[in-house]
Amino acid sequence: MADELRALLDFAHQIAWQAGKLTLRYFQSELTIDHKADESPVTIADREAEAYLRAKITARYPDHAILGEEAGLSGDAGATYRWVLDPIDGTKTFVRGVPLYGVMVGLLREGQPVVGAVNMPALGEIVYGAQGHGCWWNGRPCRVSPVASLAASLVVATTAHGYERHGKARAFQRLLAACGSFRTWGDCYGYLLVATGRAEVALDPIMNLWDAAALLPILEAAGGTFTDWRGVATIEAGEGLSSNGLVNEALLACLNATT
Repeated sequence: MADELRALLDFAHQIAWQAGKLTLRYFQSELTIDHKADESPVTIADREAEAYLRAKITARYPDHAILGEEAGLSGDAGATYRWVLDPIDGTKTFVRGVPLYGVMVGLLREGQPVVGAVNMPALGEIVYGAQGHGCWWNGRPCRVSPVASLAASLVVATTAHGYERHGKARAFQRLLAACGSFRTWGDCYGYLLVATGRAEVALDPIMNLWDAAALLPILEAAGGTFTDWRGVATIEAGEGLSSNGLVNEALLACLNATT
């Protein structure tokens, strides 16, 4: 089982890297931007990257299911393994020519996230990890930071506004007052900053399954946490919260204070 998981991690790393190269063909170019039913943008780069990932997975693992942001679920819904794909996390960033977008490849085994790979093509960074196999940043081992105080922590998030729409405005303001510094280095990149020891906390008040599936195994393999805002380790809560683990107790107390 351990050897199998290592092979799956290596494969996730490989296809995330290659799909990232595909997106770079379109990065900082003239693009036609379509909009999905939820008004979120989508481009040919999103569609081609997901098609590439699906083709590679199906060729190597034909009995695995695949869930992608752009094309939905394919394969046996009851399959032991299910790949979860976000071909471009941060499409709004991508279409503006900003390099903080990522290609996300996650793998669930019997519903549990076990492998994650996130490629930041325009930055030349890829982070990947799996249960029992550690976390890796451009081929070298990486871990979360040793900072143990929330007051000394760097907190990152996709956005600095809109938390009131999700009933989290007060919690967010408490965190801003308690942390050392705050930056909006968001989408998947913020979570990679935590996994590689460059930030202590990353959070989002709203998150889809394909935004989260690759992150939980990466953060846990790096020694950190990925949970909902209550501290439950899950990718299905519709929100995301990660930490280096050392500040997690203080972080959760801050977010969930009743006064």
